[in-house]
Amino acid sequence: MVENMRMDGMAERPIPVLVVSGFLGSGKTTLVRHLLGEAQLSGERIAVISNEFGALGIDRALLGANEDAYVELEGGCVCCQLSDELRETLQMLRERVDPHRIVVETSGVALPSDTQLQFWREPVCHWVEDDVAVIVVNAEQLREGRDLHGTFEDQVTSADLLLLNKIDLVPGDTWNQLEAILCEMAPDTPILRCVHGQVALDVLFPPDPDRIRARRRQASDTSEPHRHEAFVTDVLTIADGIEPEALRAQLQSLGMLRAKGFVRTSRGLQLVQGVGRRLELTDVASIPRPTLLGRVVVIGRGDKTDFPIT
Repeated sequence: MVENMRMDGMAERPIPVLVVSGFLGSGKTTLVRHLLGEAQLSGERIAVISNEFGALGIDRALLGANEDAYVELEGGCVCCQLSDELRETLQMLRERVDPHRIVVETSGVALPSDTQLQFWREPVCHWVEDDVAVIVVNAEQLREGRDLHGTFEDQVTSADLLLLNKIDLVPGDTWNQLEAILCEMAPDTPILRCVHGQVALDVLFPPDPDRIRARRRQASDTSEPHRHEAFVTDVLTIADGIEPEALRAQLQSLGMLRAKGFVRTSRGLQLVQGVGRRLELTDVASIPRPTLLGRVVVIGRGDKTDFPIT
């Protein structure tokens, strides 16, 4: 493969970029954490850019990634408000880490196609070899028919590869039916079933014999202004020692789409993760930074949530 040339005449090694997207609570961070583990075993250098829609980013604590190769972009969305920051961060990682691959984990409200536009612009267009949009789909959400329009549908229809995740949470005899729903939304898009995002790294960079993805680079890099649905976010402060059931009741009463945070409950420090009606509290092996403790990011729709807009 012929390497790209920088403006100063020096050759740059092409680097593929993987965009991991999907609706709130689909399992994106779990997938990225798995990919980092795979890369560590194989000796590959992977750089990660993680984007939180809320004001409190906690994925760094969950991923435990190498400090130099991990950047968290908070307080906005990489497909619109933080698009300039995304390009600057990509270039910085290229120069500082020189990774074999880069993974961009978008927020649950981002559109991957708009995120990918940033790879076709100066200066990153000189060294991005290929970009693939992998959309993680929560099988339980799909079976229940929750929030399948708007952002969800836009994400699915822009996928290069769909991961039907969390299939362990739904009956096996529904898997084919769920895939049929996705096929109707995105005909001819490959679908893989998985649990906890357990997919081999190389599988997430599917071959492109017809150069469909490559031809996208020849298209105009302009697009219509992107507007998010009426999602709102709040950071809730939770007192130490709260009973898990009381915490569960408090969060479930909010009509949330997504909740994530670290809380010191009466049973010790626990990670709180909620998706729709499902709310899980699990013990934490390593203690995150103090500023994250006792705080839970909650995301919901602007017209259906009871917590204040921030």
